[in-house]
Amino acid sequence: MAARGHVQDPNDRRLRPIYDYLDNGNNKMAVQQAEKLLKKHKDLHCAKVLKAIGLQRTGKQEEAFSLAQEVAILEPTDDNSLQALTILYREMHRPELVTKLYESAVRKVPTSEEYHSHLFMAYARVGEYKKMQQVGMALYKIVPKNPYYFWSVMSLVMQAISAQDEKLSQTMFLPLAERMVEKMVKEEKMEAEAEVQLYFMILERLGKYVEALEMVRGQLGDMLTSDLGGRERKSLLLYRQLERWPECNALSRKLLLKNSDDWQFYLSYYDSLFHLIDQGWSPPEEGDHCVEGEVQYLVAQAISFVEERVSVEEVKEARPLRGPFLARLELIGRLRVRGCPEEQQLGDPLELMFQFFVKFGDKPCCITDLKLYLDLLSPEHHVQFINRLMETVPLVCAGAPGELAVPGDTRAMQRHMCVSQLSRALGLQHALEPSAKLGLLQELKSRYRHGLQFGKACLKTELQFSDPYCLMGAHVYIDLWEETGDVSMLWQCMGFLEEGLENSPSNAQFKLLLMLLFCRLGAFGPVVELYSGLDAKHVQHDTIGYLLTRYAESLGQFAAASQSCTFSLRFFHSNQKDTSEYIIQAYKYGAFEKIPEFIAFRNRLNRSLHFAQVRTESLLLDLFQEADVSSSLEDSVRSLSVSPEEQDIPWAELRDNRDLTVLTSWDPTARQLSADQRQQSLEEESLWLRLRSLTLRLVSSLANLGHPPTPRNSEKTAENGLSCKPDVLRPLLTELDATLIDAGRFVERGVQYPFLGPPSSRLAPALSSGGCQCQAEAFHLAARLQELEAGGLEETSEVQTQIRDSFTSLTEQLQEMLNKCKGDLLEGTDTQCRAQPSLLENLVYFTESVCIVLWVSSYCSSVLRPLKSSLQKKKKKKKETNIVTPPVFNGFQDFVSGLQTLLSRALDHIKEQEASLTALKLSSLSLQEPAVTQDEGKMVAVAMEKVQSSYLRSLQEVKELLRKRTDTLRNLKI
Repeated sequence: MAARGHVQDPNDRRLRPIYDYLDNGNNKMAVQQAEKLLKKHKDLHCAKVLKAIGLQRTGKQEEAFSLAQEVAILEPTDDNSLQALTILYREMHRPELVTKLYESAVRKVPTSEEYHSHLFMAYARVGEYKKMQQVGMALYKIVPKNPYYFWSVMSLVMQAISAQDEKLSQTMFLPLAERMVEKMVKEEKMEAEAEVQLYFMILERLGKYVEALEMVRGQLGDMLTSDLGGRERKSLLLYRQLERWPECNALSRKLLLKNSDDWQFYLSYYDSLFHLIDQGWSPPEEGDHCVEGEVQYLVAQAISFVEERVSVEEVKEARPLRGPFLARLELIGRLRVRGCPEEQQLGDPLELMFQFFVKFGDKPCCITDLKLYLDLLSPEHHVQFINRLMETVPLVCAGAPGELAVPGDTRAMQRHMCVSQLSRALGLQHALEPSAKLGLLQELKSRYRHGLQFGKACLKTELQFSDPYCLMGAHVYIDLWEETGDVSMLWQCMGFLEEGLENSPSNAQFKLLLMLLFCRLGAFGPVVELYSGLDAKHVQHDTIGYLLTRYAESLGQFAAASQSCTFSLRFFHSNQKDTSEYIIQAYKYGAFEKIPEFIAFRNRLNRSLHFAQVRTESLLLDLFQEADVSSSLEDSVRSLSVSPEEQDIPWAELRDNRDLTVLTSWDPTARQLSADQRQQSLEEESLWLRLRSLTLRLVSSLANLGHPPTPRNSEKTAENGLSCKPDVLRPLLTELDATLIDAGRFVERGVQYPFLGPPSSRLAPALSSGGCQCQAEAFHLAARLQELEAGGLEETSEVQTQIRDSFTSLTEQLQEMLNKCKGDLLEGTDTQCRAQPSLLENLVYFTESVCIVLWVSSYCSSVLRPLKSSLQKKKKKKKETNIVTPPVFNGFQDFVSGLQTLLSRALDHIKEQEASLTALKLSSLSLQEPAVTQDEGKMVAVAMEKVQSSYLRSLQEVKELLRKRTDTLRNLKI
C-alpha cells in the first residue's frame, strides 16, 4: 500500500504484516492480524483502520464504516492512520469524508505543508473549487512555491468554468485570476511553461485576444517549448479569433514552408485567402504587408504557391508527402464552389487524382484521401477514372489464360483494393445488376483467399492483408439481400465473415458487422462473445456500447442483457472516481489546460444518452426478473432506490456520444448517414428512453400504491417510507399518454437509416406489437383502482364499470399480442432457411406486459379483498340476502382466469417453437444454395447453428419467466 512508503512510525514493524496481507489480497488474515495487534495495543489507531479496510474488502461495509468512524472522531494526525483512512474512504466511494479528515489535521497542525497539500487534493476530488483556492493560498504562505500559488489561480478558473452565472465568471473570477498572474509577471516570478499556459487560458476565456497575442509574441512566449510550434499555433489561433486575416495568411504560409504536410495550416491559409479576397484587401504602399511578413491575397498567388509545394515534393528523392497534392485538390474544390474560372489552371481533377493514386495507391490511406474529392469528378467520367486506375495495377495471371489475374505482392494488392473501394464509393458496384453482383462476389472471394498467402507469417493479433476484400464482399452480399430480399444472401454473408474471422481473429470490423447481422436476425447469444472479443476500452463502452445494449433485452436473453448493462454501468460509475484522479495528477504536474478537458469529459459521460438508457433498462430488467407480487415489488423498488417523484435524466443536456460511423463503409455519400438521419436517430432514441423511464417510474408508483391509503380529508401522512403521494400517478400517466402520441407520430414518418448506420430503436416494434398500449392501459387501471380504494363501493359505480371494461380490454390486448408471436422463428424450406426475429421481439414485449399487468392485478387484489370482506360483513350484520354483489368482483375473477388461460397458451406456444427449432436440420439447408462450395457451406452452417442455439436460449429464458408469473397468478384471490 502506498502509505507504507511514508511510514516513519515506531509501530511500522508491527503494522507491516497487515499491510502485506492486504497487498496480497488476503483480507481475512489481515483482519485477524489486526485484531491480535489491537488486543496488545488498543490505542494503535492505524491497526483499527487497516482492520476496517479488510472488513470493507470482505463485504462487511457497515462494520468497516463504524470502525473507521471510531478513529475519525479522534481526529488523528499520524500519517499512517490518515493514509489508511483515505484509502478506505476511497474504496467506499466517500471522498467527502477525506476532506473532513484533513480539515481536522490542518486545524491541529496549521503549518504542515503535507497536510495542506492532501487537503487540497481531497477538495479536488469533490470539486470544492473555492476551498481549493483558499488552501492553495494558505500553502503558498506556508511555503512560497510557485506551484501552490498557481493551484490557487487554477481553482479560481475552475470556479469561473463551473459557475452558473456567466456574468459572474467574466466580472469576478477570471479578472481576479488575471490579476493574480499579472502580479507574478510584474515581479518576474514566472518559472514554468505551465504557468504561461494558464495565463493564456485566462486571457482566452476573457476574450482578451490582443493581450494574449502580445503575451505569446513577447518574452513569456519563449517559455512555450513543450509543443513543437506551439507558439506559432497559438498565434495562428488568435489571428483567426481577431479576424486579422493578413497575419493569419502570412503566418500560415511561413509554417507551410517549414512543414508542407500539416493540413491545418493549409485550411488556415485558404480561409484567410478567401476572406482577404472578399474584403478586397490590398497591401500598404510602403513597408511590410504585416508583422508576419508577405501576404498572398490573390487566387493566382495561391495557385502558384501550391504548385510550388507540389514541385518540391515531385523532385524529392525520398517518398513525397501527401499534403501538397491534396491541397491542390482542396483548392480546386473551393474555387469551384465560388465559381472561379482559375480552377482550370490547376489541372483536370481526374488527372490529378490519377497522379495521386500512382504515387500513393499502395497506402491504405489513399482511399480515405481521395474519397473526399470524388465529387470533383463528373458522373460520366467515373468509369473512365476507374479504368485508368486499374491499368496501373500490376496483376499477373497465375493460371491458365482467362483465369483471374492476381497481384504478386502486398503493395500491388493494396492498389487493387483501393481501386475496388473507389469503384464502390463512386456507386459503380451499386449500379450493377444482381447477376453481375454475384460475379463480383465470386471475384472478391477468390481475391480474398488468394491474398491469405501473404499473411501466413502474421500473428493472430495481426490483420490479414486481404481482409478488405472479405469486408467488401460482405457489403455486396448485404446489397443483394436489400435489393432482392433473398435471405440466403444474408446467410452466405455471415458464413463469409465467419471464414474471415477464422483467418483474422482480431479484425474488429468483421466482429462489428457480424454483431449487427446476428442482432438483425434476433440472435443475441453470439453477440456477447463477439463484443467481448472487441476488448473495448474505457470510453468505447459509451461510443459503441449501443450496438450491444440496443438488442440486449429485446431478444429475450435477460441474464446476458443484465450482465451487459451491469458491465456498461461499471464504466460509467468508475468515471467519477477516475476523472478525479486525472484532475489531481494534472494539478501535481502543472497540466492546467487539461483540467477543464477532464471536467468536460466527465460531464459528457454523466449526460450520456447511452448511460441513461443502460441505467433505465438495467433497473427494468431487475424488476422484470426479480419482482414477483406486491411485497416483492416493494422490496425490489426499495433496494433499487427507484422513486416515482424523481426525474434523474438530464433531458435538456442529454448528449449523444454514439459513434454511428464505427462500421467501415465505402458507400457513396448519398448512401451514407446524413446529418438529418443522425438527428432523427437521437429523437427516436430519446422518445424510447422517455417511454421506458416513465414505465419505470410508474412501476415504482405501483409498489407504493400497495400500501393502505391515507383516508380522505385526513392530514395524516402514511408512516411507511414507501408511501406514494396521491398526485404522482396521474401526472405520470398524462405524460405517458402524451409521449405515446409523439412516438406514434414519429413512427408514422417511416424514418429509415443506412444498413451500416445506427440500428432503429425499439420504438416501432414496441408500438406495433401493442406492448406500449397494453402497459399504458394497465397503468390507467391502477389509477381507477386508486379512485375505487379512496371512494368505496357506494360512490364509485362509474369507476367500477371502467375497471370491468379495463379487465376485458387488457385480456383482449394480451391475446392479440400473443397472436402476433405465432409463426416459426426459423423456418427451413427445400431451398433456404428463413428467420422471423420480429416474433421473438413480440414475445418479449408480451412477457414485459404480462409482468406489468400482474403487478397491477396484485394491487387490484389488495384493493378488492378488503372491500369484499366489508360487503360480506354488512350482509351478515343486516341479514339481507338481496344486496347485489358489484360486478367488479366477478370481473376480476374472470380476468384472473383469462390470464391463466393466456399464460398457459403462451407456454404451449414456446414449447412448440422449441420443438420446431430442435427438429430443424440446418447443415443440409446450408449446402443447397447455388454457387456455395462445401467449405463455404460449413461456415454458413456455423452461423445458422449459432442463430438456432440463441433462439433456443431466448425461448428458455422467456419460458422460465412466464412460468414464474404463472405461479404468482395462482395467489391472486379476493
